[in-house]
Amino acid sequence: MVIEPTDQDLLHRMLRGDEGAFTALYRRRQGGVYRFALQMTGSVAIAEDVTQEVFLALIEHGRRFDPSKGALASFLYGIARNHVLRRIEKDRGAEPVEDDFATDEDLLANLTRRETIDQVRRAVLSLPAAYREVVVLCDLQDVSYQDAADVLECPVGTVRSRLNRGRAMLAQKLSGAARVYEQG
Repeated sequence: MVIEPTDQDLLHRMLRGDEGAFTALYRRRQGGVYRFALQMTGSVAIAEDVTQEVFLALIEHGRRFDPSKGALASFLYGIARNHVLRRIEKDRGAEPVEDDFATDEDLLANLTRRETIDQVRRAVLSLPAAYREVVVLCDLQDVSYQDAADVLECPVGTVRSRLNRGRAMLAQKLSGAARVYEQG
């Protein structure tokens, strides 16, 4: 039985110059960082840039990671959050880039699915940043409340209340969209 090294083990090896450890850590965590950035910005290009920037920052500043403050994944999401917020501020007014979800499925089912995904994406993107962050982290990335609190540098109670409010706002936006769609 092969025991997988922990993120922290890989980070220590990476910081000592082990390229294989960096590759393993990147493969393990880049998908979550990318999805977080994509769900926060709606832009594939920004998500790709942010993901690259997060791992470059890890190479340069990985020694700043303190395991007593949370998991390495939370540390990476925190770096991603900072880069996303800077990009959102810099790129205000940029339109989200849509992904192509086309498959061999029935055309109507594919169109309906794409519209639903687009409605959810727009609803998430329309949330104020404080609520969008907790919804993306906790509901879309399955980050624990404690880890989200570490990323956002706030108490767990604040994460819970923002998540509750964010979910309510999302439900309201999506039910409003459904009513408009039914009437149209």
